Amino acid sequence: MTVTTQRPSAAEQRRARRPRPSGGRSAPPRGRSLIGYGRGWWILPGVLLVLGIHYGATSVGGFFAFTDWSGIGSFEWIGLENFREIFQDPQKLRALGNTLFLAFGSVLLTNVFGLALALALNRGLRTRYTLRVLFFMPVVLSPLAVAYVWKFVFDYNGPLNQALAAVGLEEMQRAWLADPQLAIWAVLGVIVWQQTGIAMVIYLAGLASVPVEIEEAAAIDGASHWQRFLAVTVPSIRPAIAIATTLGLVNGLRIFDQIMALTAGGPAGATENLATEVYKEAFSLGQFGYGAALALLLTAVILASALLQQYVTRDRSKES
Repeated sequence: MTVTTQRPSAAEQRRARRPRPSGGRSAPPRGRSLIGYGRGWWILPGVLLVLGIHYGATSVGGFFAFTDWSGIGSFEWIGLENFREIFQDPQKLRALGNTLFLAFGSVLLTNVFGLALALALNRGLRTRYTLRVLFFMPVVLSPLAVAYVWKFVFDYNGPLNQALAAVGLEEMQRAWLADPQLAIWAVLGVIVWQQTGIAMVIYLAGLASVPVEIEEAAAIDGASHWQRFLAVTVPSIRPAIAIATTLGLVNGLRIFDQIMALTAGGPAGATENLATEVYKEAFSLGQFGYGAALALLLTAVILASALLQQYVTRDRSKES
């Protein structure tokens, strides 16, 4: 007599392998967590805030740039009259030139000094971590506080002129912030001093990704330090260069605190830029429409400069 046994089905085998809870009771079905319902809706409040506060306010300001609104009461649509007045005003053109000078000057100097510091502190120095903190510390300080400290340094009876007199260089003493030719350079020096640390940190992160094997192979082949830097280091840190220059350019184009604390746009408008002109026209003189036009012009300059920077620093090797 033969006994035939029926093999369990695949579903029964899976149920048999499934662990049972203690006590012999079957586990209740697990419900969906709260976060599982409508995952896309959780970001809606943040999206609405960004659209309303940033893009909404920018759009409203862009609309008033074509009006003669004073900030209170009614207004009239005047088209491009505000922009025509801007480009016919020598002071506004000078402010535009100062804006570009401070932006591109600060980008160039902060990236050169930041990369130099990163290369120096990327070596096995015992004090490299302490030095990194010291060089980065100005970044976290308030721009207003830094500007007021430097205003004291640049004073005619301040530490800078006293140091020059102590080493016998009295002829180099200047009223640094009262000289129309030197004031803009003093402002640039303060900006570079405070923003070099952030470029240094970005380049330190980029240098960590440089392949050591390629550098060693280039050194064995007889490449000098400068050749290794151009052929190996620079291509490897191209993303860091793009990030550092983008941040520096955007921050340089909208500098406001340092100028207002150091010179308030003087002497004789020598350090005015578009940001300070927007503040003075819109909030000091009550010409909100004219100030909005200046702000829209500054926005266009920032956008165009960022696009140009991205085009210049793009990775052409992937395109080819």
